[in-house]
Amino acid sequence: MPTVALAVTDGMLHFELSLAIEVFGSDLTHIVNPWYDFSLCGPGAVRIDRYRLEMDHGLDHLAHADTVIVPGWADTDVDPPAELLDAVRAAHAAGARMVSLCTGAFVLAAAGLLNGKRATTHWGHTGKLARRHPDVTVDPDVLYVDNGDVLTSAGKAAAMDLCLHLVRLDHGSANANKIARRLVVPPHRDGGQAQFISTPVPEPGNHPLAELFPWILQRLNEPLTVEDLARQAQMSSRHLGRHFKSLTGTTPLQWLHAQRIRHAQELLETTDDTIDTIATTTGMGTSTTLRRHFHRTVGVPPDTYRRTFRSHAHPGPERDNSR
Repeated sequence: MPTVALAVTDGMLHFELSLAIEVFGSDLTHIVNPWYDFSLCGPGAVRIDRYRLEMDHGLDHLAHADTVIVPGWADTDVDPPAELLDAVRAAHAAGARMVSLCTGAFVLAAAGLLNGKRATTHWGHTGKLARRHPDVTVDPDVLYVDNGDVLTSAGKAAAMDLCLHLVRLDHGSANANKIARRLVVPPHRDGGQAQFISTPVPEPGNHPLAELFPWILQRLNEPLTVEDLARQAQMSSRHLGRHFKSLTGTTPLQWLHAQRIRHAQELLETTDDTIDTIATTTGMGTSTTLRRHFHRTVGVPPDTYRRTFRSHAHPGPERDNSR
């Protein structure tokens, strides 16, 4: 049974802390059995905003966990307590997977665990993190960064993205999707803090492209052009571009490309379709084209992505569906 310890001291943010408790501290053995052995670790009773938490163990217990999670640090102008930093360093030295949510990255950085590594935090604090810790490569655009032994998330909702990513790594994509449905959240969001804002499907509503977005999503396998979209929307290409920029923050073709990649990821996670079939289904044409664009956007080739996110969900001999 994997063990998860939440490092808690005065000065943490209750949203990220509660989120981690909900994901890892709930009894979800009806979905995955065994689930996680979860514990709160801190220097005695801790005050979090209006809440008072009783700890299961002291901070020294962090060194016995497989995964240590540091929730958001409320005041980034205040140095984390020395006892927390010492405990975090000891846990990392003992081989724990270290995870920060939102501004918890300031704790990991103060402990020296992010030196020479890529990391992220809430977009409103990325500049401060970079200035305070110049040895850290701060990426302001991603939802989370996975360095293997050290992982950091962007702000608020991105903490959930990282928690579900951990579940996918430990228990497979299918089970992570079940947990996401239980929590009524997306199981997987692509892109980063800025990119996510620019590529989602706008909520249905009273805007000129309300009917166009679902029309596009039903035809991702077709070789759509800007002219096709403009004709369907009954407006000029220039007018269409202005509406797209206003609603999604990007161009029609860039948005369409993001939806094709998103759909390819879903098919890689949930089907045994070959890469050629997925390329056709997503409108990429050939497996070569899909591989090139997928690798450039996601960071890994499609077959690697499939092995990563389905290895736990589909035990046993693996079939090569990449050809």
